[in-house]
Amino acid sequence: MLERNIETFIGCDSDYEEAKIVLFGAPFDSTTSFRPGARFGSAAMRHESFGLETYSPYQDKDLADYQVFDSGDLELCFGSAESALADIEDRTRTIIEDGKLPLMMGGEHLVTLGALSAVWEKYPQVHIIHFDAHADLRNDYLGAHLSHACVLRRCHDLLGDGRIHQFCIRSGEKAEFIFAKEHTDMHKFDFSGLTELVEELSEAETPVYFTIDLDCLDPSVFPGTGTPEAGGVTFSQLLQAILMVARTNVVGADINELAPMLDTSGVSTATACKVLRELLLALLK
Repeated sequence: MLERNIETFIGCDSDYEEAKIVLFGAPFDSTTSFRPGARFGSAAMRHESFGLETYSPYQDKDLADYQVFDSGDLELCFGSAESALADIEDRTRTIIEDGKLPLMMGGEHLVTLGALSAVWEKYPQVHIIHFDAHADLRNDYLGAHLSHACVLRRCHDLLGDGRIHQFCIRSGEKAEFIFAKEHTDMHKFDFSGLTELVEELSEAETPVYFTIDLDCLDPSVFPGTGTPEAGGVTFSQLLQAILMVARTNVVGADINELAPMLDTSGVSTATACKVLRELLLALLK
């Protein structure tokens, strides 16, 4: 049985046995290609979450009325992506085997591969819904096949064609966009096509892994990230998209790429906390 973290995300201090959702942090950013710092994202979100209320006026729901357990950050080997991913996979598998929904706080986006591997083991027909500024479909980045620039390509290695659905994508090599046309369901720049996808996946009760790279938000809203890209969505647009995805059979999720020290105003961390609160409440049905 997992033990509760000393400092928890606000409202996420239930007993493990009663929890429907289990939070855990994956503080890893060793393959970051531009500005590091995402390893501090999960701890910052916990600490700053107490600037929020547990109640959401957007959803008229309160975290205090639900059971969420925060198991804290994993102690990951910063020098080995393979070791870090194995530890993330093990933690995710434990949560799933105990009949609970894993929700991971990154960390850089590569951490998704560890969690998705455990989810795919349990739900081999799983689809991924991916919000991001970047395609993350490179086969390698400077010779490394395990990189946050390659994470969705590695997920494709597991899932195959037609099961990765990408939204808000506005950056990547030309080869990534060519690969996407043949192998993934990519929607550039915004959430166009999400409504139809949610209807299709919901009707079939398809298991869904939901990954949110916070740099899908415009840098004017969220500058505290390692690879900011102009042309992103607003908080309100992201919130509506999260509420829509929550209508599907989400069996695992993550939120990643907050680098808190890159925005000394604290606005990016506050925004990330609010996104996580809304994601939690949307998934608590």
